Amino acid sequence: MKQMEQILQLVEGGEVEKALALVPKVKAEATDEEKYMLAEQLFSWGMVDEACEIAEELSFRYPEDGEIQLFLAEIYMELDEEEKALEILADVDEQDPLFPRACLLAADLYQMQGLEEVSEQKLKKAYEKLPDEPIIQFALAELYFANGNYQQSIHFYRKILEQETTVAGTLISERVAEAFSLLGEFEQALPYYEEALQQKVDSHILFGYGFTAFQAEYYQTAIEKLTQLKELDQDYVPLYLYLAKSYEQEGQISEGYEMAKEGLQIDEWNKELFLYAGKLALKLGKENEAETYIRKAIEIDTGYIEAFLTLMHMLLHQERYDEVLACIEEAMAQGEYDPQMEWMLARAKHKLEMYSDALNHYQEAYTFFKNDVDFLEEYGYFLLEEGNRERAKEVFEQIVRIDPVHTEALHMLWQLEE
Repeated sequence: MKQMEQILQLVEGGEVEKALALVPKVKAEATDEEKYMLAEQLFSWGMVDEACEIAEELSFRYPEDGEIQLFLAEIYMELDEEEKALEILADVDEQDPLFPRACLLAADLYQMQGLEEVSEQKLKKAYEKLPDEPIIQFALAELYFANGNYQQSIHFYRKILEQETTVAGTLISERVAEAFSLLGEFEQALPYYEEALQQKVDSHILFGYGFTAFQAEYYQTAIEKLTQLKELDQDYVPLYLYLAKSYEQEGQISEGYEMAKEGLQIDEWNKELFLYAGKLALKLGKENEAETYIRKAIEIDTGYIEAFLTLMHMLLHQERYDEVLACIEEAMAQGEYDPQMEWMLARAKHKLEMYSDALNHYQEAYTFFKNDVDFLEEYGYFLLEEGNRERAKEVFEQIVRIDPVHTEALHMLWQLEE
């Protein structure tokens, strides 16, 4: 045992080579119990080959010892010798007290192979034997969570909470909160985030809480939690976008704008933050700053359609029609496309008195926006300008079908019928 203690001290002191040099001596002189302890230590240190050599020797000598056999199966799994591991696990009898543990190991192995259904079957067998065992409940919950079956995962996580708050280093209340949030049941998630924070304060929990509060439209709560996260870890970049959005929802546009800019000081390649800073700058009437931010977002990702369309809307508002044409035509030449581009081209060419081309784009856009009242109204008036009263009448009738009390469309139809 003194040699075992010496090996432990050497490894803990970082002198691994000296520790390994003592292993053959321990293997030669130690009792089988000491060898088993040595193998466990080697395995825990990541020295899997060395652990395997000892475990195989003990397995040969004690073929009926289930603990040794399962330990060897774990080692084989780590060495990617899956067939050897399965062979051991398949030999464990259902009446053996170690059967649930064997099922857990087999489930892990099958999950690694992508055989989710087989993994679930193994876990259910373990659950039948030990339905109140948190480790088994946790394994089932984690499998369902990983597969997107969040409702089922919540069922088992809640069972665990009747006995434990943490399993395998995982805070169960946080997992329940995440599952509810992923289901879109944001309000139900919030109390579990609160419970998780009472047990541990960390960046991941605070962000999940703030993001979920934002989704639940509890914007003040979102601001509170995300601000707390910012104080804890100012480099946690995702917080800035949702903190800015929360401020905007509360009508605090300037605060949101400052928060977006602050985030960009930390992550200067965050295209979402650049676009959002641009949108908030527009709301504040800072059009030059807005254009700079939006163009930077597009520079980072030339295929960022949302940013591109935002820029085009701004240019249309500023009556920079030639630029709109140039930008959209260049984007289309590079393979970028969105139906809104047709509408924008129609509007720009209309303003530039390119009426025939404008009509073609309006007709193309109609395919995508025939249920959009704003588009139909604009299209209808364009047709009237072009003298196409019959087609204009059809378009205004379409508006009334969508919105029977649309006063302006009703008035235009009355005029057209007169």
